[in-house]
Amino acid sequence: MFMGEYQHAIDSKNRMIIPSKFRENLGNTFVLTKGLDGCLYCYPMDEWTRLEIKLKELPLTNKNARAFVRFFFSGANEVSLDKQGRTLIPQSLCEYANIIKEIVSIGVATRIEIWSKEKWEEYNNSNVDFDSIAEQMSELGI
Repeated sequence: MFMGEYQHAIDSKNRMIIPSKFRENLGNTFVLTKGLDGCLYCYPMDEWTRLEIKLKELPLTNKNARAFVRFFFSGANEVSLDKQGRTLIPQSLCEYANIIKEIVSIGVATRIEIWSKEKWEEYNNSNVDFDSIAEQMSELGI
C-alpha cells in the first residue's frame, strides 16, 4: 500500500527520485501515465495488469469508455528506476501535468500520484468539501 506525501524536485533531465518508502512496493519497472485532475499516476506492474484487464472489459460500443481508454493508454509509459532510485518522466507527461521543477508524490493505496507542487497546492486550497464527500462515501458503505 502506498501512503504519505513527499515534496521534491525534478532535475534538468526530467528525472525524479522515487521516495524510498515507495520503492519496495513499486518495483524496478512500473507504469507512469496520465492521471485525472491533472496529475500523473504511477502503478506497480501487477496493479497495472489488474487495471488493464478491467479496462479491456469496457464495451467498445460505449463512446465514453473508448475515450477514457484512449486517454489512459496513450499516456502510458513503462519506466524503471536507476541506481539512485530515480526515474525519467517523459516530456509529454511533464507537459500534461504542468511539471516544471517542484513536485509532490502522494501515496493513494494502490498507486502513486505525481503532482506539480503548484497544482497540488491549488487542489488542497480549493473549495472541495471533504466533509460532504465523506458523508457520501459513508452512504456507499465506505
